[in-house]
Amino acid sequence: MKLKSIISAFVLGIIAMGCTDLEEENFSFVPTSEYGKTADEIKTIAGSAYASLRGGRDGASLYYPASEYVFFLVESVSDEVCVPTRGADWDDNGRYQEAQVHDLSPDNAMVLSAWKYCYKGISTCNFVLSTIESGGLPEEEEKAATAEIRGVRAYYYYLLLSWFGNVPLSTTFPETESPSTSPRAVVYAFVESELLDIRDYLQEDIEYGRFTQNVCNTLLARLYINSDAFIGTPRWQDCLDACDLVSGYTLTANTLDNFVTENQYSTEIIWSVPYDRVEGTTGNYLASLTFHYNHWQTISSSQSNWTWSVNGICAQPGVFSSFEEGDERVASMCEGRQLRPNGVPVLDRNGDELVYTENITDFYNAGEGEGCRLQKYEVIFGEYPERDYDLVLMRYAEILMMKAECYVRLNNPSAALPLVQQIRERSGLTSTPDPITLEVLDEEYLHEFLFEGMRRDVNIRFGSYFEPSWANPNITPKNKAIFPIPESELEINSNLTQNPGY
Repeated sequence: MKLKSIISAFVLGIIAMGCTDLEEENFSFVPTSEYGKTADEIKTIAGSAYASLRGGRDGASLYYPASEYVFFLVESVSDEVCVPTRGADWDDNGRYQEAQVHDLSPDNAMVLSAWKYCYKGISTCNFVLSTIESGGLPEEEEKAATAEIRGVRAYYYYLLLSWFGNVPLSTTFPETESPSTSPRAVVYAFVESELLDIRDYLQEDIEYGRFTQNVCNTLLARLYINSDAFIGTPRWQDCLDACDLVSGYTLTANTLDNFVTENQYSTEIIWSVPYDRVEGTTGNYLASLTFHYNHWQTISSSQSNWTWSVNGICAQPGVFSSFEEGDERVASMCEGRQLRPNGVPVLDRNGDELVYTENITDFYNAGEGEGCRLQKYEVIFGEYPERDYDLVLMRYAEILMMKAECYVRLNNPSAALPLVQQIRERSGLTSTPDPITLEVLDEEYLHEFLFEGMRRDVNIRFGSYFEPSWANPNITPKNKAIFPIPESELEINSNLTQNPGY
């Protein structure tokens, strides 16, 4: 069992449905009004909000942020990942092809999963907030008790702001009527006001896994650095100011030190989602989705531990070769011949040696070994598909990179140089381009944050999202920078409005 503290979920048996599905709220146990009046009781209630960050599944969707389909969606619309069709595998009604060419349909299962991930989390947060608020705490104590839950809810709304733009704002529990769509600028203002309002009530000290002042300021910095893309108003200085408020962290010796199995000891991680297979956490099986069916032979002496892999998601061509010689971050990808621990080659299903290649000859009919595999998180011999590392949401390197970008955009590239230099040097590179330009930063974002779910925002902010790219020969219209509202949600809630162009 992994030696770390998993934030425990309050035993509510919550099945929190989307905010537009008002008839399906179901709670198997609701605490009495006597609960939630002490610090320890409030922590247990807060645990369910944190547990919601691990996502889940239902009959219609998989909404795991560490694997399917949320991770698949936000990564496969970027320039770093793809899910190619391999013969009869991975066609899945064209959902991954739609993502690759930025032409998502409202009934795409990945779009629904991203929506559900956020609104199920928001529904849980609203329930927790209503429970605390009904506990009769003095006003100042209540503000402190609810601050971090409002922070988690603001994180979900930040994701919705980025992914869907115009979404309903739901802040009450239970809801008495179906909410209407709010414009993107209104959602942006809500996220900012929530974070500013709770910041002083959040814990100042670092506490692993909790929504603290450092997490709050990092999320504010993300909001401000994407402000121009979100609402057409640049806020570079505000981003710098928010970054300067984040303190107490240092870069680890190597980028990949943040992605070892026991990564809760990182000095760099600002916020993460804890996982522990023995404790029953689920949805943390990305390696099984990327590795070839027979790759288990490199991980386990038998399939009693590593029971399945499905040969799916992989890096796009050009990503592996974009790394400079000596850049240790290239180890985020698994490339080349695959060997068992005794040195015997692993074979593919055709009886040939399993070799992962960077090149993918045909996105619509890829070979079994084509595409470098996602291996940013450590793989340990003998482990299980449900893995024990914590999902990294924020880390200090992002603070340095956001500051560097803001300095460049404010015409002060000399201030950006030492920040980028720190990141490159810790990955084994002995030189840094001078001056720092947006092109330099774009490549550093790719290499430093590969497979961390950040690339889509960078592509949009830097404009490459809209340009023709590998497997997508067309220019992407500006309206496709946000996803469509899921068709099933429009059917449930007539107050919703579909995003323009869908």
